[in-house]
Amino acid sequence: MGKFILARSAQALLVLAVMSVVIYALIGLMPGDPIDLMISADPKMTSADAAALREIYGLNQPLYRRYLAWLGAALQGDLGYSRLFGQPVLDVLLPALGNTLLLMASAFLIAVAIALPLGTLAAAKPRSALDYGVNLYAFAGISLPSFWLALLLIMLFSVTLGWLPAGGMAPAGAPLGEQLRHLALPVATVATLHIGAYSRYMRSAMLEVLRHDYIRTARAKGASERRVVWVHAWRNALIPVVTILALDFGFLFSGALVTETIFSWPGMGKLIFDAVMGNDFNLAIVALLFATALTLLGNLIADLLYAKLDPRITVGRPR
Repeated sequence: MGKFILARSAQALLVLAVMSVVIYALIGLMPGDPIDLMISADPKMTSADAAALREIYGLNQPLYRRYLAWLGAALQGDLGYSRLFGQPVLDVLLPALGNTLLLMASAFLIAVAIALPLGTLAAAKPRSALDYGVNLYAFAGISLPSFWLALLLIMLFSVTLGWLPAGGMAPAGAPLGEQLRHLALPVATVATLHIGAYSRYMRSAMLEVLRHDYIRTARAKGASERRVVWVHAWRNALIPVVTILALDFGFLFSGALVTETIFSWPGMGKLIFDAVMGNDFNLAIVALLFATALTLLGNLIADLLYAKLDPRITVGRPR
């Protein structure tokens, strides 16, 4: 187990190194730079001033030299300053990360808690009214654009009924009820879309498992249908679904750009978008690498969960 984790950690570091090069190169090859933004904001700035600023920020250097300078500072723990916000990168990143984690983790837990039992029940009663209803909901959930669903929820619960705020976050120190009111609509938007996808994955996995010989054997021995579904089949059906959930682990921290924008939620999705569009190299690369690292961590957790769900699966050594 220890050797397996060390090997996967080494692979993750290699992936992060490659991703850092790719992300930095893509942002660096975008047209314009932060100095161009300063010029457009200040008509009095001369070409000499712009050249001096590019020299100060090192933007007159070749792209590979800028990357090596950033990498050397990052390895020493200096992630640099955000040009857009005028603050250290971590001071900008951590509050947005906390906001996104609150939103996305809440939506993720609600989606998993509803979708997995729903998909299981639909598979246990194929071609029933419940199965058709779950399939219809899954199709709608996968097909609905998030911005359209968000606007519908705002029109219904904020404009028409006036029950919930249309966007923003509750101020720090606000009562729990007020925080939940601001959280309700964005969480409902993200969770609704994920419930459709997860329930469909769970239903497909459960239908496949229920066809296996050991399920027929359990039924032949007189096991109740409840025991067959929830004890014998459910754990094995979770194995492919865990892979899907692990891939979404990084999504919890990278945010949902459209949802955060519509609801004015100051999270990672909007932050990454602003950093990329504003050529804020330091902020964009750290935020994207952080999301990549958490996705890799999710994959490692999924591999470890496989061994817990199915004793036949071993991690780190051949059987």
